[in-house]
Amino acid sequence: MLTGGCQCGAVRYEAGEPQALFVCHCRECQKQSASAFGISVRVRRSELNVLQGAVAYWERDADSGRRITCAFCPTCGSRLWHEKIDVPEFVNLKGGSLDRPPDLAAAVHIWTKRKLDGVVIPHGVKTFTGEPG
Repeated sequence: MLTGGCQCGAVRYEAGEPQALFVCHCRECQKQSASAFGISVRVRRSELNVLQGAVAYWERDADSGRRITCAFCPTCGSRLWHEKIDVPEFVNLKGGSLDRPPDLAAAVHIWTKRKLDGVVIPHGVKTFTGEPG
């Protein structure tokens, strides 16, 4: 069981086992994380439960052309997860919101064509220049 929440503690959640782990180098994830990349831990939507507080949502277009719903804490603004509208069975938890951040050693790196200069992707990991099919 994964647990996590926002920076101020107003929102807490739990989720089931990770189905996939991504390090995304797209420009939107760079903006969202205010860093070099975003971390997404894919879990089943049916196994995500908000334990405390309530989230707010906004939608945006992704680099892939898909529409994404973004869940965040309305108090502190911390991003908690993303939902792809055309893939309703999964959500992507934002790695920094987890109580125990994921080990990125086996993460799949996506949108590598947008990675920042100087970011080193580990040798031998699976990569995609854009959105995986």
